[in-house]
Amino acid sequence: MKGFKLEGVTVKDVVTYPDLEIKGGMTTFITGASGTGKSTLLKLLNGILTPTTGTVYYGGCEVLTVDPIKLRRQVLLVSQSAVLFESQSIKENFHLFFDYRESVPPSDEDIQACLNRCAIDISLDKQVYGLSGGEKQRVFVGIHLALGFDVLMMDEPTSALDEKNGDLLLAQLKSYCEEQRKTLIVVSHDKELVDRFADEVMTLGGMP
Repeated sequence: MKGFKLEGVTVKDVVTYPDLEIKGGMTTFITGASGTGKSTLLKLLNGILTPTTGTVYYGGCEVLTVDPIKLRRQVLLVSQSAVLFESQSIKENFHLFFDYRESVPPSDEDIQACLNRCAIDISLDKQVYGLSGGEKQRVFVGIHLALGFDVLMMDEPTSALDEKNGDLLLAQLKSYCEEQRKTLIVVSHDKELVDRFADEVMTLGGMP
């Protein structure tokens, strides 16, 4: 299972990262104060952002040498804000994401299984505009599960959820990643979640 390494990485002379390693096949939480580059780190790991100095490695290869489309399909980033098509149903949203990839969409049964893993039991025909913020976030995560990945990165995934549903979501995602031998990387400021679910914790320091 591939992991990540950072060596001498800075971004626009604003954030300086320590040399660090994120192991494959584990659940790693990224913590730290505001402005320490937590969300930026996730974008460095899948090549959305390019470091100003230094090198990011994935599986021993420099991220910048890997085909970006291939990389971002292996290393999925779930943003804090759910990006969904509000006028479409849940099922149609799953299909639209697969259409964008020119891939065969999942069956209704597979869609429901992904939603169940995200602790949401809801009709596939329900329109997205009628969902709560927490329901939208879990549907968005479910779409990423259906797409498939080697690494799932999540930025504050429980921000729109109450404590019970946040715990359930992370518990089921961690269990799924362990069963499938996948890597889970989570940015979170919630110390209780970190204590309950992290195999390893990376705490980023202050501004340089």
